[in-house]
Amino acid sequence: MEPQVRSVTWEAPEHHHIEKGGDWFFALAIITMAIVVAAVFFGNFLFALLCGIAGITMSIAASQPPKVIPFAVTVRGIRIDETLYPYTTLRSFHIDEDDPRGPRLFVISKKHFMPLLVLPLPEEYIDDIEDILVGRIDEEFIEEPFFNVLLEFLGF
Repeated sequence: MEPQVRSVTWEAPEHHHIEKGGDWFFALAIITMAIVVAAVFFGNFLFALLCGIAGITMSIAASQPPKVIPFAVTVRGIRIDETLYPYTTLRSFHIDEDDPRGPRLFVISKKHFMPLLVLPLPEEYIDDIEDILVGRIDEEFIEEPFFNVLLEFLGF
């Protein structure tokens, strides 16, 4: 009998990064300015200020390369960077091996305000990770939320 794997650790970028050119930033500036001008036209100066700040923040965030984060799936729980999510706080998981960006692990928490955890998986560890998760939390089909897909499409 083969010994059961107790943990799998790997490192990966925090998100799929798409290099953005000058056209992307120019389009963001045009859209931001149009919203700001429209808000000023309607007399909503606070909204105009918030949209201007949001546009600047988006351009700064889009230009930063993603950090490389350590991930781990252990018998105690799932660790992302320095945060451990014990299995008692997790409801279910799904491994999507067909994603064009590579295999991904989706995990849903039992907590109401905690987002869906999405972890990029190295292909060589998929079976080991599944062996660790099965029996600790339920496996169910989980689709990536539309907002995540939209942000990926926009390059975030």
